[in-house]
Amino acid sequence: MLAQTPPGHTPARCLAAPRPQNAIAMNALIRAVAAHPARLDPERLLRCAREVIAIEARAIGGLADRLDGAFLRACELMVACSGRVVVTGMGKSGHVANKIAATLASTGTPAFFMHPAEASHGDLGMITPKDVVLALSNSGETDELLAILPLIKRLGVPLIGMSGKLNSSLARQSDVHLDVSVPAEACPLGLAPTASTTAALVMGDALAIALLEARGFTAEDFARSHPAGILGRRLLLHIADIMHTGEQIPRVSADATLSDALVEMTRKGLGMTAVADPDMTLRGVFTDGDLRRMLDDAQIDLRSTAVAQVMTINPKTIASDKLAVEAARLMEDFKIHALLVVDGDQRVVGALNIHDLLRAGVV
Repeated sequence: MLAQTPPGHTPARCLAAPRPQNAIAMNALIRAVAAHPARLDPERLLRCAREVIAIEARAIGGLADRLDGAFLRACELMVACSGRVVVTGMGKSGHVANKIAATLASTGTPAFFMHPAEASHGDLGMITPKDVVLALSNSGETDELLAILPLIKRLGVPLIGMSGKLNSSLARQSDVHLDVSVPAEACPLGLAPTASTTAALVMGDALAIALLEARGFTAEDFARSHPAGILGRRLLLHIADIMHTGEQIPRVSADATLSDALVEMTRKGLGMTAVADPDMTLRGVFTDGDLRRMLDDAQIDLRSTAVAQVMTINPKTIASDKLAVEAARLMEDFKIHALLVVDGDQRVVGALNIHDLLRAGVV
């Protein structure tokens, strides 16, 4: 006997939640695309790509003619800022704002990104009276951004606006407005932000690099904020950080035989050995290259010949306080693979080879 549906109850199949409108729209789009598969025309694709690049290049070129007192005033506000530059924007402008904040922070201008929608729900507390706000909106009428402008103005925080509309709400409320308008978007529909976001991004880069110049920001400063990157390793890592010291230094006395030197080279594995006095004053160096050249001389006996007779006198050396990248440059310039590290009195204090530089990520 079939179970009866209790009065007032809807069958289970009727309880399924209605499909959301966006899911319906997505399915319709998928069906439309499937019904009209794209036909790839190589020439048309390349023509389209070149046109996009040309449109965006014109958009960027137009910015240079608009750099005036407003740009200078924006730079003055940001240089004088004793707090941080708070960069904000919504949607695609938000992505650009995030990148501008990152570029500013890495080039000497403390900055961070603040999402305007989150700002209305507590994140506005990130802003202090010592800060400067840089707000991005192509239309200058983004609701989430306009909602927080009165509060920013109430804090007395300088506001730099960046938009494509000179008469927009953002432009009118800004202390300084930067015009990043473009003649046209690269999107043929005129809908997807393309040239406009590129223009905003370039204006952000212009601000960051102008401030970098104004602050006298150096490559070493940049490296300090990028310690894990290749540049950081090149500019922060010193010889003392990677050299072999103490018992790891290959060394023999001047009266040692070639056989003694080869045993020491094999034991320490750096492809060379220092020839030094008991107080570590450097006399010379004997390398793998010296050994290969010596093998052509039939008169040399490994067991009886003193290493001092075949060593290289006045070898290339480096100080421990030099940058590791300088060791790499020396090795490249003189076609050598290892270096001895000496102090001001020419005493050996360390040694390194090309493999040490490779392990450290310097080369």
